[in-house]
Amino acid sequence: MKEVYFSIKEAAEILGVSALTLRNWDKSGKFKANRHPMNNYRVYKLSALEHIIEDIESGTSKSNAEKKMRRLLIRHEE
Repeated sequence: MKEVYFSIKEAAEILGVSALTLRNWDKSGKFKANRHPMNNYRVYKLSALEHIIEDIESGTSKSNAEKKMRRLLIRHEE
């Protein structure tokens, strides 16, 4: 079975984030993109998009996109 690929714009729409966010995730290693062999553009496999959506919806951190969550502690000075 052939794998289906999406452009960065299409993947951003599917995930509900901006293309810049996907570029940042790729650069930081949180959600790596594949590269088109002819033009080196970022492309995303359907299976990878489904996996990241599943992880986000279930609240797990199984994928690279959510390896570590940090919590910001805010203290109020009185």
